[in-house]
Amino acid sequence: MKNSAELEIENQYCFPIYAASRVVTKLYTPLLNELGLTYPQYLTMLVLWQYQNLTVNDIGSKLMLESNTLTPLLKRLESQGFISRKRSSSDERVVEISLTEKGINLKKKASYIPEKLSCSISHSGISQEEMDQMKHTLQKLIALTKEHHCK
Repeated sequence: MKNSAELEIENQYCFPIYAASRVVTKLYTPLLNELGLTYPQYLTMLVLWQYQNLTVNDIGSKLMLESNTLTPLLKRLESQGFISRKRSSSDERVVEISLTEKGINLKKKASYIPEKLSCSISHSGISQEEMDQMKHTLQKLIALTKEHHCK
């Protein structure tokens, strides 16, 4: 039998990643409340601000979300007037998403968020270099989904 310490939460890789994700979401929440967005909606808007018009599948791929998770979120963004959804004329199974004028204007209102978040983090004693290194490491971890795993 292996050492039981291996199963203690303090020794897991998953827990600090999970907890850090919750902390980051908590830091974003008051900023996003001012815009009327949830954190997943903000991530969706970031993708749309960057790429303009995308299909639901394209957005899901970029955010690593399934369409059944994304569809209700997109419906809410549409009801808020930030995006429009329409079926593709060449393939009715494909739903195309585009920003409305209100959605485009929201980008300007949201432009302060990265700086505010960076300021909050730097006040905690984490340097920009540490944040950049952490982002790089996490991107390598995310890339594992595209590679073969240990068996």
